[in-house]
Amino acid sequence: MAGKIRVLIADDHAILREGVRALLALTPDIEVVGEAADGMEAIERTRELAPDVVLMDIGMPGLGGLEATLEIRKAVPHTRVLVLTQYDNKEYVHRFLKAGAVGYVLKKAAGAELAGAIRSVHQGGIFLHSSVAATVVESYLKGYPPEAEPDAYEALSDREKQVLKLVAEGRTSKEIADLLCLSVKTVMAHRTNIMEKLDIHNKTELIKYALRTGLIQMQP
Repeated sequence: MAGKIRVLIADDHAILREGVRALLALTPDIEVVGEAADGMEAIERTRELAPDVVLMDIGMPGLGGLEATLEIRKAVPHTRVLVLTQYDNKEYVHRFLKAGAVGYVLKKAAGAELAGAIRSVHQGGIFLHSSVAATVVESYLKGYPPEAEPDAYEALSDREKQVLKLVAEGRTSKEIADLLCLSVKTVMAHRTNIMEKLDIHNKTELIKYALRTGLIQMQP
């Protein structure tokens, strides 16, 4: 008999993690082996535990789900990343698929659908929630992306994408350096490269870009 599918839950809401853990405990072929409350912890726990599947939230403090997905796909390539989020924004869907995620499930999905999604991606498939699948197909038929901005974003390195999100969130260069284990000088160099590649000339424009392209959300 094959072993259980080993899952890591990455979400900054403890109640949600507990709920998903309890839900998956009812599924005999799936085992939750760990949890993470932010993107950096998700990377560290994935390296430590090497789970089969990571359930990845999008909006987490510090490194978000997108940046963590980029890092995990490089550090632990056999681990499959399945996005579990409340957002069905097409920008998020496309960015996560480009980053290497293999599935996208909305938090409103039924428990059976989540378990099915985990099994599907573990077996090498791709799983998209029905409304997300419709968005992807519609975008494909329309020839997405129509603008240059997504291409400019893809020109950034993985590290520059991480720095971009943190700068847009208002983090100082020192805070970013500490979070990413870099020198302040290196962070400043990344910031300069980001602004040159995106043709952005100040922090206000950078924040507007991040909001417009869905990298960060406006706080209520």
